[in-house]
Amino acid sequence: LPKCLSSPPRHPPFENLIFSDGCGPSVLGPVSGTLSSLGYPRTYPNDTVCEWEISVPRGSRIHFHFAELDIENRDCQVAYLRLYDGIGPKRSVIAKYCGLGLKVKELINSTGNQVTVQFMSGTHHSGHGFYLSYSTTEYTDLITCLDKGSDFPEAEFSKYCPAGCLTSTEEISGTIPNGYRESSPLCLAAIHAGVISNAVGGTISVVNSKGIHRYEATLANNVTSTGGSWSNSLFTFRTNGCLGTLGLASDGISDAQLSASSVWEWNGPSGQHNVWAPSGARLKKRQRPWSAAQNDQRQWLQIDLKREKRITGIITTGSTLKEYQYYVSEYQIHFSSDGEQWEIYREANSTQDKIFQGNNNNMDEVRNNFIPPIEARFVRVNPTRWHQRIALKLELHGCQIPHKPRPRGLPPSDHIPPSARTKRPPLASQTTPPPDIRNTTMPPHGGKDVALAAVLVPVLVMVLTALVLIVVCARHWKNRKKSSEGTYDLPHWDRTDWWKSMKQLLPSKMVEAEDSVRYSSSEVGRLAGRSAVPRIHAEPAEYAQPLVSGVTTLGARSTFKPDEGPEPGYSDPDLYDTPISPDVYHAYAEPLPASGSEYATPIVVDMGCHPSGGSTLNQPCAFSGPASLLTRTDSSQSGRSAYDTPKNANGQATPTEDLTYQVPQNSTQKAAGQS
Repeated sequence: LPKCLSSPPRHPPFENLIFSDGCGPSVLGPVSGTLSSLGYPRTYPNDTVCEWEISVPRGSRIHFHFAELDIENRDCQVAYLRLYDGIGPKRSVIAKYCGLGLKVKELINSTGNQVTVQFMSGTHHSGHGFYLSYSTTEYTDLITCLDKGSDFPEAEFSKYCPAGCLTSTEEISGTIPNGYRESSPLCLAAIHAGVISNAVGGTISVVNSKGIHRYEATLANNVTSTGGSWSNSLFTFRTNGCLGTLGLASDGISDAQLSASSVWEWNGPSGQHNVWAPSGARLKKRQRPWSAAQNDQRQWLQIDLKREKRITGIITTGSTLKEYQYYVSEYQIHFSSDGEQWEIYREANSTQDKIFQGNNNNMDEVRNNFIPPIEARFVRVNPTRWHQRIALKLELHGCQIPHKPRPRGLPPSDHIPPSARTKRPPLASQTTPPPDIRNTTMPPHGGKDVALAAVLVPVLVMVLTALVLIVVCARHWKNRKKSSEGTYDLPHWDRTDWWKSMKQLLPSKMVEAEDSVRYSSSEVGRLAGRSAVPRIHAEPAEYAQPLVSGVTTLGARSTFKPDEGPEPGYSDPDLYDTPISPDVYHAYAEPLPASGSEYATPIVVDMGCHPSGGSTLNQPCAFSGPASLLTRTDSSQSGRSAYDTPKNANGQATPTEDLTYQVPQNSTQKAAGQS
């Protein structure tokens, strides 16, 4: 608690003077707090002094954040605010401040866990004094009780509010869940919303959003918010979500679960019997509320939740009947897990029973939050002050208690002692570290087995995966090998003589046009004999294989599929400079179906006329094939008469001088050509 001195230390400037107390409203929490001069934000009294001695847990340090510093004095000799490291005669000065409208934006840090704050004033005419907050240095985002939502333009942010912001005289506008006007102080709004408590403070998570047209005025947690009109933006708080109603207003809690110390009953002028029973104590219900038969502090209203639940808040109203101005203005909360042993609710780090502010009229709702929350089955509301008569309606907020897994090795228990359920959590300053509990039910070598399994399982998975990949790759390679069978390559003959003989078989007009496409040919495989014509394994495309291997240029109208090989260069050997063995029979293309193109008739070369030696190459050779073939003679006239030419649209033959494609007509001329 602050140590306030009624007179300053004895030194010449203060001799023969009477000084009054200068300590203003202050809250010193275990890790944070708020200090102010007497009368703040009004002018502080003349000739006063006050000291605060602050201690936080060992190993921590303290930092200070000034909300306002307005002390009338220029030389800081008579009036000032001074911070000391330590307490007592061995303390050392950290900083000393004075001046009107002084701005101290940086945080002031101590070197230890104890600090003394001293405020002194002389004779002055103006100045508001000071208002500051402090916390341990682990909360680097400490703000003051005067910081507003409009001071932080971020869409979402988190800040730490100190304890004691109810000492602020600022106003807020709005409520949850709709939000608060951006001009509202953040920490005061957080207390109103039930996010933090005034006694402890805490971290808040804020979300900025677009403003609304109207802000509601409510009373909650001893903070009154005012109504307001439209604003550009508002802010709300993120919560843990345990704020649902527990069933009084929705009839989720039956009448049998409600009981009271007494019930007010009376007969009206017409003899009508009126009972103000506990079943009427349901928020938002249009009926008579619960009212006690006697008006004393021993009355209570009890709610049985059937099982333990986490209770985070309560909303109360009075009678809500215009003709009966009854309401409870203050009350306490009692709770129990078995209905026999009861406790009175206290705030964290407090040794005093909490008295909640109730209603100030019989119509409006007032909300109070439990920080920390209550975990119990039975809840009692004990009125301590009321207006005219005890009358009450209420609703509880909370949620189910999250399931806590039972530690391994502990047998299930059907009964938990009441003292274990309702034991109050220790004060933060008295909190001791949890005992080191070890699980002794595990076998001695259990840890090694777990470690071995953790190594073997991944290794086995990797080995199995590798085996599967090997099998898949082997099958894929085998399938590719099968699909490649039947591919033909050209035999490595002496291509020079072979090409010279083949020149006689090619049409004289086959030249490279400007728009011709150049292809690389592949060699054809060696065949077994003349009578066996191998079947070409062509790709399922609309192209036929090239007529003669080695022809590297085809016209733009060619129907042969180009080979996907590299384009030959000038230094490459001639593909046709290879002699043809007389016992090899070539087949370069399958006969096209009758409905196919009339320009791509397969040609099979009968190599029987090729001289075995180096005889003249002017000897005429004949064509042979599986179907009808024609005899090629030296006469161009007989060649033109033996072949049909492509017809035009009118069925007339086109001139044959420049024809590139000719088709054999019948098989009857084969004998004549060969003879």
